[in-house]
Amino acid sequence: MKIQRALLSVSDKSGLVPFAQTLAAAGVELISTGGTAKALREAGLTVKDISEHTGFPEMLDGRVKTLHPLVHGGLLYIRGNATHEAAVKEYAIQPIDLVVVNLYPFEATVAKPNVALHDAIENIDIGGPSMLRSAAKNHDSVTVIVDPADYAEVAKQITECGNTTLELRRQLCAKVYARTAAYDAAIAAHLQKEFSVAQASRLPGAAETAALPSTLVLAAPLAQPLRYGENPHQTAALYGKFSKYFQQLHGKELSYNNILDLTAATALIAEFHGEVPTLAILKHTNPCGVGQGANLREAWDKAFATDKQAPFGGIIAVNQPLDGACASAIAEIFSEVIVAPDFTAEALEILQKKKNLRLLKIVKSPLASSPWDIRSVGADSFLLQQRDLKITSVADLKFVTKRQPTEAELKAMLFGWRVVKHLKSNAILYVGEGRTLGTGAGQMSRVDSSRIAVWKAGEAKLPLAGSVVCSDAFFPFPDGLIAAAEAGATAAIQPGGSVKDAEVIAAADARGMAMAFTGARHFRH
Repeated sequence: MKIQRALLSVSDKSGLVPFAQTLAAAGVELISTGGTAKALREAGLTVKDISEHTGFPEMLDGRVKTLHPLVHGGLLYIRGNATHEAAVKEYAIQPIDLVVVNLYPFEATVAKPNVALHDAIENIDIGGPSMLRSAAKNHDSVTVIVDPADYAEVAKQITECGNTTLELRRQLCAKVYARTAAYDAAIAAHLQKEFSVAQASRLPGAAETAALPSTLVLAAPLAQPLRYGENPHQTAALYGKFSKYFQQLHGKELSYNNILDLTAATALIAEFHGEVPTLAILKHTNPCGVGQGANLREAWDKAFATDKQAPFGGIIAVNQPLDGACASAIAEIFSEVIVAPDFTAEALEILQKKKNLRLLKIVKSPLASSPWDIRSVGADSFLLQQRDLKITSVADLKFVTKRQPTEAELKAMLFGWRVVKHLKSNAILYVGEGRTLGTGAGQMSRVDSSRIAVWKAGEAKLPLAGSVVCSDAFFPFPDGLIAAAEAGATAAIQPGGSVKDAEVIAAADARGMAMAFTGARHFRH
C-alpha cells in the first residue's frame, strides 16, 4: 500500500523542503504544524494544518497540538486488524503513514552557559517523542524519520514504489528509540544536576563527596568507529561529543589507545593550567617525564631527560601554545600525539611535515563536563566515582619530621605531588624542583616501584642526590623510605596513615630527611 499521508513537524529544517517536494510529487498529503507548515507553504507546497486535521486548535502556547486521538489513532492502529479497522472507521480516524519529527533542541539549549531553568523546561519536547514512539511501535505499517540524514533513502524508495521496505522501517524504528532514549537521558541528567537529586543515604565517612545521582543515566551517539581497540582483534568505537573538547589540526584518525592516552595527558597538564611553561610526556597513560622552565623548549629538555626511550610513540601535552623552538626539538623523535591549547604558525609548519603525527588543540577541558568518572562492569553495571581533582597546597601539609623541608624541597614536593597522582599505583616518583627524575608505576609492590624509579634515573644519568621522593599512598613499612634515602632523596611527601607511620618517621629522622604528610592518597588503577 502506498504512503498516502505524512505528518511533518521539525525543529531542524535542513533538507526538509526538497524531501517534502518529493512527497508531494508522489501524491502524499502533507500535514504539519507551526513553523514547519510555514516553511513548506513558503516553498509553494500545499499543507494541511494539524488543527484542521484534528478539528481541535493548538493551545497552551503550542504545548498541546499533536496529542490527539486522530493523530495517535492514525499512527497506531494495526492495518488489516478487523477490530482496529472498525474503530478507526467509527471515529473517522485517517491513517498517517509517515512521520517526520526531530525534537526541540534541548541538548543545545542546556549546553549554553548559565541557561535559565525556564528555557531548559520549555525546550523539553512532549508531542514529538510521543509521535515518534507511536509511529515506531507500528513500524510494520508506518515509516518514521527522526534524522534528516534518512530523507534521501526514504525519498528514493517512495519515488520508486510509493512506500518503504520493512527492512528500512525496522532500521528507522530502532533509530527512533535510540534517539528518544538519548533525549530523555539528557533531560534526566540536566534536571538531576539542576535539582540536586541525590541518593538519600550515604555511607559512613563519605564526607566531602559530590551528590550521587539516584539513577545513572547514560546515552551517547556514535561519534566514529575506530580501526580497532587496544589490540587489532578488538572492535572499537568512540561515542559521545568528543569533538567539542578537541580539534584535530593534523594527522590520521585517532586510535582507541591514542584517545586513552590523550585523555590522561589532558588531565595531567590541567594540573599546571596558568602556571610557568610545563610539558608532559606520557606513554600508556603514565607520565614518563614532566618538566617546567622559562619556556617550553626548556621544559621539554627537562621532561625528555627523565627517560629518552619511553617517549618514542608517546603523547606530549603542554600548558601553553606550542612554539617553533619546542616543536623543532619534539620533531627529532617519533610521537603519536601532541596536545596543546594552541600551536603557533611556525610550530604547525614544522610538525605538519610528519604525516602520522596527530596535532590536537584543546577547545574545552573534558574535566569541566562532569565531576564523575565512569567505568563499566559488564554490559549493564557501572562504577561511578568523583574525579580526583583534589589540589594540595602548603597549608594542607603536615610536616612530621624533625627537619623542615628547604624552600627548594617544598617546591619539589608540591610539583611532584601533582604528577604522582597521574601514575598508576603503586607509584613512586623522584623529582627535583620543576622536573621529574625517575618514575616507577603500576607495580604490585611499592618497593619494586621505587627500585624501577631509581633504575630509570640511573639510566638517564640523573643524580637523585637532594631529590624528593613522592609516594601516591603511605609507606606501609620503613623499607621503602630507607631505599629512597639510600638512593639520595633528602625529602619525602606521602599521605601518611599507616600503622607503621611512627617507624617511617623515625627512619626519616635517622637519615636527616624532611617529610610531609598530605592526608590524602592518590591511587590510580
